[in-house]
This record gives sequence, C-alpha cells and structure tokens, in this order.
Amino acid sequence: MINKGFIVGCIILLSTQITKAQDGKVEVVKDTLISLLQDFRAFHAINPTASKAPVSLEPKILDKSKARRVKVRGFRVQIYSGGNRNEATNVQNSFIRQNPDMNAYLDYVEPNYRVKVGDFTSRSEATAYMRRLRGTYSNVFVFVEDVWTWQ
Repeated sequence: MINKGFIVGCIILLSTQITKAQDGKVEVVKDTLISLLQDFRAFHAINPTASKAPVSLEPKILDKSKARRVKVRGFRVQIYSGGNRNEATNVQNSFIRQNPDMNAYLDYVEPNYRVKVGDFTSRSEATAYMRRLRGTYSNVFVFVEDVWTWQ
C-alpha cells in the first residue's frame, strides 16, 4: 500500500514545480513586417477599429474643392530656435523659397523665436522629414502641435 504521507509529499512537490514554472522571463519576438504595417497605417490614417467600413490600402485622393481645412493634433518639425527675430525670419523665408509646397510657421515663446515647418498627421512622416532636414539645419526636432489638414 502507498503511504498517505508519500502521496501528500508528491502533491506538494508537484505544486511547487508548477508555480516555479511560472517564474521566468517572457521574450516577445516581433516580426519586422508588423512595424512596417504600423507605419503604413499611421501614414494613411487607417484605424479599422474606429469604423466598420472596409479599409482600402490605396492612397487617399482628396478633392480640395469639396473639402474643408481643419485643425487636428499632429506634428511639426522645428528648424530654428533663437533670440534673433531677423535670423528667424531669414530662416523661414529661405525655407519657403526652397520648399514652396511646405508651410513654415514663425512663433515667439519668450525668450526664443521658433521656426517650425510642415503639417504632418503622423509622427513617422514628420520623423522622416526631420531626417531629410538634418543635413541642412542644426537642432532639428519633431513637436506635437495642432496642424492644418484637409477633410
């Protein structure tokens, strides 16, 4: 016959092994395609949980004659910050001459003038543009702001 103490000991030993198996590190392996898909969805403002309409992966074509311009939470790239208003204006005008299709904004937050460019709705788009500007401007940063977009 099996001893009752032996059975109880086996149960205790087994339960400690089960609880020990739960102590450990979880390693999450993320496929690189997930990051690409997230960037694509952010760039095209695709959020399937917000609407039940079928999602198209084609770029959105917007008829600006029927659309309206609205402010939304977005991103801008700062290309200048300093206390000299004339220098800030020169940087803004120079940028506009080189990039006529991009908006440039000059604002004053005591004690500095700041020149920020673009109206980006996704951080990935603003970051990509910031990387392009790093060779031309120093101290380039992405800021979260209200930006203009078409709807």
